[in-house]
Amino acid sequence: MPKFILFILLFFITSNLQAQTWELGGSLGGAGYMGDLNPNNPVKISGVAAGAFVKRNFNGYLSAKLNYNLGQISADDANSTDQQFRDRNLSFNTFLSEASLTAEFNFMHYIPEAGKNKFTPYIFLGAAAVNYYPHAVYNGKTYSLRGYRTEGEKKEYSTTAISIPYGAGIKYNILGKFTLGAEIGYRNPNTDYLDDVSGAYPNTATMGIIARALADRSGEKTGVYIGTPGTQRGDMRPHDTYFFTQFTLSYTFVTQKCYFQ
Repeated sequence: MPKFILFILLFFITSNLQAQTWELGGSLGGAGYMGDLNPNNPVKISGVAAGAFVKRNFNGYLSAKLNYNLGQISADDANSTDQQFRDRNLSFNTFLSEASLTAEFNFMHYIPEAGKNKFTPYIFLGAAAVNYYPHAVYNGKTYSLRGYRTEGEKKEYSTTAISIPYGAGIKYNILGKFTLGAEIGYRNPNTDYLDDVSGAYPNTATMGIIARALADRSGEKTGVYIGTPGTQRGDMRPHDTYFFTQFTLSYTFVTQKCYFQ
């Protein structure tokens, strides 16, 4: 996928040099996730998100965007409407730090102030790297879950994953060279541990006290623990999904040559 995006970007760079413009902006909104603690709701926002970006507009239709996002996602089985989830009683909180490069395509020819169109819908696709650090609160104290290997992993999973950002939005020229936008973008990282939950309950006999407690939290309220070693703890899917939905505000440095496109 990155090679395809690079080919498209190089093509438009070489064929539209006379129409280049730079754009700087920021974003603010929410973050959410789908995974072992939220398998069915693709638009559930669980935390805030903010970001900044620089964009190279090759013409009124195509641009390359370098973006950095910070976000927070979380979920708690105790708040689920599913009794099976409430019995499991797991929870997590993860901070996301993502850098991405995306190709953005406008459906309408759009150059702020200089173009005839005041707005356009758009889509984007690219590549990203994300750092994630799942935590949980146990007995009033916050623990970083990765180091406790709560599913009996032979080694700690990586805290960096590669993902493919894709999504859609709409932008509007509000004043001069300023653009206001709204977008939603999903990511499918190559990890199933954004929430520290993936497969089966481990054999806790050789685990430390805290690791054992974090691996199976089902009996904290009832005293009845359901985490039999080898039984299902997560949803067994290969990866989690996260998303950002944000409002953006940007300023475009339109060159004089762009007025004649």
